[in-house]
Amino acid sequence: MGLLRWIGGVIVFFWVVGFLLHIGGGLIHMLLVLAVIVFLVDKISGKR
Repeated sequence: MGLLRWIGGVIVFFWVVGFLLHIGGGLIHMLLVLAVIVFLVDKISGKR
């Protein structure tokens, strides 16, 4: 699941950059939600 963590980290990075530069609007927040979902899937499947 290292790939999912990496993808989640990239999404969070782009969210922070978009938030600081005020670009992207709703798309940036959708990426944050996607990153949270990836993180939760990683945590749930990592415990098995």
